Formats: sequence, C-alpha cells, structure tokens
Amino acid sequence: MKCLSSTVASLLFWANAAIACTGFATRHDIFLPLNGTLAVENQLPLNAAGYAVSNLGRGAYMITDGVYQSFVLVSTAGVVVVDAPPTTGHKLQWAIGNITSTPVRWFVYSHSHADHVGGAYLFANQSNPKVKTVAHANTASQLAERPDPNRPVPQITFKDRYELVAGNQTLELFFPGIGHDLGNIIVYAPKQKVLMMVDQVYAGWVPFESLAASVYVPGWIRGHDQILSYDFDVYLGGHLGGPANRTAVEVQREYVNDVFNNCAAALIKSGTNDPAVGIAALSADVLGNNPNNAWAQFAAYLDTVADLCNNMTSAKWLGRLAGQDIFGYSHAVFYLLVCNRLSAPCWM
Repeated sequence: MKCLSSTVASLLFWANAAIACTGFATRHDIFLPLNGTLAVENQLPLNAAGYAVSNLGRGAYMITDGVYQSFVLVSTAGVVVVDAPPTTGHKLQWAIGNITSTPVRWFVYSHSHADHVGGAYLFANQSNPKVKTVAHANTASQLAERPDPNRPVPQITFKDRYELVAGNQTLELFFPGIGHDLGNIIVYAPKQKVLMMVDQVYAGWVPFESLAASVYVPGWIRGHDQILSYDFDVYLGGHLGGPANRTAVEVQREYVNDVFNNCAAALIKSGTNDPAVGIAALSADVLGNNPNNAWAQFAAYLDTVADLCNNMTSAKWLGRLAGQDIFGYSHAVFYLLVCNRLSAPCWM
C-alpha cells in the first residue's frame, strides 16, 4: 500500500482528510469524495433506463451510461455511430431510436478495445449488411488477428485521413500516430465543432491507470497538443460523465506535465545522499536485510522514488482531479519504468 508521507501530507489542504492508499490491495477501500473536484462539473444524471443524451447541436449527440460515451451524428443519409460500449448495449439503440427514426448506416471504431466497441455487433453484423464499418488500418489488423463476433472487422480502412460524408453531415477521421492504442483516431465534426478522441483525456479525472494503459506513451502525451490544434468547442473522451471542453484537455496536459517534472525531480534526488530516498542509503538498508537480492533492492528503490513523485503530484492535484488517490501512484511507477528506465523519454 502506498500512502502519502507525513511530510508531504502536511502541506496539503486535504491533510485532515482520511487519505486513502493506492494499490490492488485497497480496491475496496473508501477513497476521497468527488466533492470539490472538477469531476463534479462533468456529471450527468441518467434517466430511468440508465442512460443520458446530450444534444450537441446540428444533429450531433453524445450518449452515455455514466461511464462510457458514444458519439452519434444524424444525417439525411442515415445515422453515424462512433463506438458502442458493451456496458451500454441495447440502451444505445434505444437512445438513438428516441432521437430519430433514421436508420444507422455507418459505424466508426475509435480504436480496437472491446470496452468501447464490444457492442459493434448491435449495428454491424451479417443480418444488417447496409451498415458500413470504418476504422484505422491498424485497428482492422488487430481485429482480424483476434476474431471477435462482437467486433466485426471493419470494411473501410485508412492510414492517415478519411472524410466520411453522410448526406448533409461530415466527419473527419485522422490518425495522429500510435498512442493509447495502435489505431486510436481523432474524430472531428467540423460543423458542430465536436472532437472525440477516446482514452486520451478524462475530463475532471486523472487518467486511467498507468497513463491510460497506453501502448506508446510519447504518442499518447503528444495527443494533448494534437487535440488542441483543432478548432473545437466540445470534447468527448469516451469516459466519465458528459461532454467536456478545451479547458479539460489543457488541465490534463498540465497534470501529465507535472507527473513528468515531479518524477524527474524525484529521480535526481534519488541520486544524492539523501537518507530517505538516496539510492546508496536505500541499497545498504535493503541489501543488509536481503543479501544479494537485486530485485529487493530495485523494488525498494522504485517504490521509494515513485512514492516521492506521487506525493509531489498529490500536493497540487489531490482534491482537484478525481482519482489521484487511486491511480496517481500507478502513473509514477509507469513513468519511472517505461518512460525513463526501459524506453526512450516520453516527453519529446
């Protein structure tokens, strides 16, 4: 269990709160309340059927079950659906049916992950051949390699850009490079100024565990700037509440930069003679109790430096972004392992 050190905790406004610990052993602990965090601003009440619809204007809608989001664009030639999470399931069909009687004619995969597109079969299947499926070429390859009837292999693929023209509506699909997944794309509706990039920004929350479990962290980090290069008013991240805006993207970029700066500072401090985090002092103590055990030495070093990094980050973000007490430590560990010790620098 990784808890805030008393030194750093004393600097926090939340010092008098019951600060929860992070880690698999504490999954059922009571964590900090959302009150006061930016997540509260982004919550949407669900209807009796268990979903909420946000009208984004000019035929664009967001549909959510409170945890996952889909983007729907109604055109004169049919409905375009971007993502169908299996947790939303038939509720997504009901929601669309309550919006329009126009049939679904296109299904777009934001990327390959089943938690976002595992309900694709509800729209694109052998019994409904009129629905065209669109995805990045990498996503199509991933789905072809691991056949899943719930995620039919896309019929239309692209490498860089694809303009989906559906009657009076247009969606611009762009591949920004490998990041969260091999084929994660930006979906942009220029008329409505709505931009969707799934698993990139978690409005009001810290990212999901280990920097969004991204396959290529440098690409995922660049994604923030790539999003902000667009002219958009509404941002959809695929998760957690309702539509967000540019500020949400800017806030997460600031958070991620802080994780980097704090972990870099913690690494520098670990190279000193500091008795608490200096590697020489740590090694002597650990090896004294565990002779010749290199893994024990490395684990103690990683835990200590990650704790210091996470404590520094929490001093600013605990109580501002929801979930820092849950996933903050995982971001520090992931940075130290993947971005510094085992791979190229993640900030370029």
